[in-house]
Parts: sequence; structure tokens; C-alpha cells
Amino acid sequence: MSRTRALGRLLTASAEAAPDAAAVNVPGGRALTYGELDALSGRLRDRLRAMGVQAGDRVGLRLHKSIDALAAIFGILRAGAAYVPVDAESPAARGAYILNDCAVRVLVTEHALEAEMVTELDALGTAPQRIIINPDEPGVDLAAWLDAADRSASAPVTADADVSEDDVAYILYTSGSTGRPKGVVLSHRNAASFVDWCSDVFEPTFSDVFSSHAPFHFDLSILDIYVAIKHGARLCLIGEALGKDPAKLAAAIAAERISMWYSTPSILSLLANYGKLDRYDYSALRMVFFAGEVFPIPQFRALHAFWSGPRYFNLYGPTETNVCTWYEVPADLSALDAMNTFPIGRICPPNEGMVVDDQDRPVTAGEPGELLVWGSNVMRGYWNLAEQNASAFLTTADGRRWYHTGDIVIEGEGGEYRYLSRRDRMVKRRGYRVELGEIESALSRHPALREVAVVAVPDTDSGVRITAFVSSQAEPPTIIALKSYSSQNLPPYMIPDAFKVVPALPRTSTNKVDLQALRTQAEARA
Repeated sequence: MSRTRALGRLLTASAEAAPDAAAVNVPGGRALTYGELDALSGRLRDRLRAMGVQAGDRVGLRLHKSIDALAAIFGILRAGAAYVPVDAESPAARGAYILNDCAVRVLVTEHALEAEMVTELDALGTAPQRIIINPDEPGVDLAAWLDAADRSASAPVTADADVSEDDVAYILYTSGSTGRPKGVVLSHRNAASFVDWCSDVFEPTFSDVFSSHAPFHFDLSILDIYVAIKHGARLCLIGEALGKDPAKLAAAIAAERISMWYSTPSILSLLANYGKLDRYDYSALRMVFFAGEVFPIPQFRALHAFWSGPRYFNLYGPTETNVCTWYEVPADLSALDAMNTFPIGRICPPNEGMVVDDQDRPVTAGEPGELLVWGSNVMRGYWNLAEQNASAFLTTADGRRWYHTGDIVIEGEGGEYRYLSRRDRMVKRRGYRVELGEIESALSRHPALREVAVVAVPDTDSGVRITAFVSSQAEPPTIIALKSYSSQNLPPYMIPDAFKVVPALPRTSTNKVDLQALRTQAEARA
């Protein structure tokens, strides 16, 4: 299998090899072959060029998961631009901030989402060109939009861009400690290095069927999309509604004969608890990957009771590194008796890891410290954030730039890492990275609130439980009003589980908010 560093080439190579093979489908709905997906993405490449998109530009996507969204991703890459996916379920204001921050030249979105996005973008003084579609609806889908555009002015057929491996492929925005999302800039080399490692370790084939459960703005999607497409496998798109319905999802995994499943542990736990897995045939399932949060071992055992056939892998890594460590769960589950949690495992070659103290000095194996990662998986940097880029990396005497993950780990025998905690106030919730400071910043803009503090405590069902403590200027808003305000200003996975209105936030002797006291209160109510 060749090792290309241009992500768009993964599709064209598979289309050349097997144009009639199934490339992508939606359960019970639309499907495209590799030849059809290649042609559709090529048409979008040409149209983007006609709209003035050049190599190095950014193109925004605010779409629900669909075949058209996948075709758009490859069309953008083939034009030499970088795609910037925005959560269609999050507030339009957040999406507009992201699209304005990285100055997208074109936005691809849906009719139902257009008006609110235009309003928010206008407020920021930006107006990218727009491609407006209704994915998977004949007559208003991407192909129909391209047909209409060609009738007005045909787009000349062009060749795929000559992409350098260090060119930007995509920018994924994550929760930021400053209260604003920050863009993680990843190159073709960064993604291709991870895809090549997956190819070596998991040995996928054209006969595999990959799940695509993660939304395209979530870094888990990188494995789903590019490993599947590289090997000419079929990619099965799991939409937002199906992905949250364990009963229907369990049936779809069996019906689609999915062989490579990847999701957060919370989704796997939902399947085990509510999917009625004993009703279906999962003999096609050969590998299950999980990432994004801790998988409690009792919940893993509950899943394994139904899915005993596949191999299981714990994949770890912040968005900034793709996946950078991996651990295969032993086939003999008696080995789990001595574990509290799964290790995050060993570093994925060709990357390297280093554990340091708070002065960035390496610690000896067996001592806790922060995990730093160096190698081809590691991001180029944060978009337009010079100060954060300076603090995010440690440059050693040999010129290597090591990324500070912020995760405290301990290195065991054979270089196997075990996760202990976070260094800062970032938590993982349903696989998403959540900066508690961003929630505080959003709630602080409520005109009736005087003070806001947000804490997270462990929770058996969801991994973490987020509680917002607030004090008000006068009459406090109701809990319903606070939840409504949160839904208008935060993505769903960042909305607090609970709100507590207090007269004033507790303070330490140095007059800082006493977060530990608030955590104690939150734990008492968990």
C-alpha cells in the first residue's frame, strides 16, 4: 500500500483501483461508489477554483453529517485548500466566530442553517461566498447545486492541487481556556502519519466496513474517513440522531455488517446497557476502537459480554497530536482484575513521548509527570495564537518541538503510560474536550449574573458531571432560564448538568474563587 502525503489522493487512488466498489453509504439511504464520490468531489474542486479558492485558503463547513459533506471535504482538499468543519448543532454565533477567525473564503452549509449564520457573520463584518444545499435531498443536494452553477457559468475542469505534505489540510476548533474556541492546525503530513500507522497496526482491507460515528468536526473522524478511503473500504455514515439512539444504532451496526467500530466509551456503554445487543449478529465486527474519555472497566465488561469476538483498542491523544498512544485490551480478561482503568499504552511510532515535571525536566519511569509528544503526528500550531503556540511547545537542544499535552501520566514497564489526571481545567465529556473556562465565559455574559464558577466531578454514567455555580445581581434567573441561555450560547456537550444559585462564591485566603470547596459541594450532589 502506497504512502501518500496528500489526503485527497487517498480517494483518487482508490477510485482508480476500484471505481465500482462501494465507498460510502447512509444506513437505509443514499450510497456512492468510489467512482461517483471521486466525480462529485472533483466537480466541487473545480467550482471552488472558479469561486477564487486558491491553495492555502480555508473553506468552512457547517453541515450535518452526510455524503455531500464527505464529498465537500475531499473537494476542498483536492482544490489545495483546508477545510474548517463547524458543529451544526452548536450556536450559530460560535460557528461564525470560528469561520471569521480563520477567514474562510467559502462556506458550505444548509438552507435551514443559512439565515442564522448570515446574521452572525454580518455582525462580525465578514461575508464569505456560500454554497447552500440540502444534503441527501435530490434536487437540492450538492450535485443539483453544482448543476445549477454550471448552467449559469461552467467551471473549467482542473487538476488536483500539487499539495505539499506541510500544507494545512484541516483546522479543528476545540474549547479554549480564554473563553474562545481555538483552531488546531493540522497538515497533510500530520494526518497521513497517523493513517499510515493505523494501516500498519490494524491491517484494514477493501472488504472492511468502517463506522463513521464521530461528527466531522471531532478528531475521531480522521481515522474513520481516511483509513477507510485509503484502503478502498466502505464508510458507513452514522448521523446525529441514529448515533444517539442505542436501540436503532445496535440494529444498524449488525445490518450494515460493520467490521471496524470507533467511538467514545460513553456510546459503547449506551449500546451495552440499552441496545439489546443479544438480538443481533455481530460476527462481522473484528475491531473496536475507543477514545476521548476513560472507559470504566465494569462498563467494558458489560459490552464484552455481548461483543466477545473483536479486538479492542484504547486510543489516546489530544486533537493536537491525533492519536499518539495505543493499548490493546488483553483477550484474557482476567488481566483486568488488577486494573482500575485501562492504560493509555505506548507511543505510536514514529512519534516519541517524554514525561516531565513542572520545570520541564524529564522524570524517571514510575514517577508522575506531564506527557509531552514529539513527532510527525503533532500539529503545526494554533491558528493565529502566537502566545499560546509559544507556551504549548518545549523546544529541546536538538531542535525538537515537544507538545505539552497537559495530561499527567506515569510511565510503567516497557514504556507503557497510565493516565492520572489533567494539569489544567480541561475535562473530557462524551469524548469532547471541554475547557471549563469557556463555559464560565459564556455564562458570565448573562446580564443578570454577577459571578460564575464551573467545576467538574467524576460521574459513573457520563464520565464527568459539570456544575455551574452562579450568583446574581438581583433576582436570580430560573434554572430553566439558565439552561435556555446555555443552549443558545454553548454546544450541547458543554451545557452544565446542574446549576446552583448561591449568594456569593466561596473565596480562598488570597481572594480567589475556592474551586475545591465548590467541587466538594458538587460531589455531594452527584
